[in-house]
Amino acid sequence: QVQLVESGGGLVQAGASLRLSCVASRRFFGKYAMGWFRQAPGKEREFVASISWSAGSTEYADSVKGRFTISRDNAKNTVYLLMNSLKPEDTAVYYCAAGPSLTAGLTSPNYWGQGTQVTVSS
Repeated sequence: QVQLVESGGGLVQAGASLRLSCVASRRFFGKYAMGWFRQAPGKEREFVASISWSAGSTEYADSVKGRFTISRDNAKNTVYLLMNSLKPEDTAVYYCAAGPSLTAGLTSPNYWGQGTQVTVSS
């Protein structure tokens, strides 16, 4: 079993930046994509960004393209999400996820983190 632990959330003002980190408890066996989802109060969980096992490809939700950047360091079993130009509508609990995939596609994650709160004030 792999555990995912997120960190880096917090309270910031609109326009600020945050970097989220997610560390896996051990190396994945096989090719695993990793990514981020978020859930705002009263809304369903939504996809934010994902990255392939080799870091060769990435995918982003339209709402964060050009503002967020996902990256990973397989030597550290870690995936990052750099969030720039944050908006109040980015306020949510951000969840790290991982699932087997040859691409950046993360349609059925089988590992989830506990989440980290990001709050953006206007």
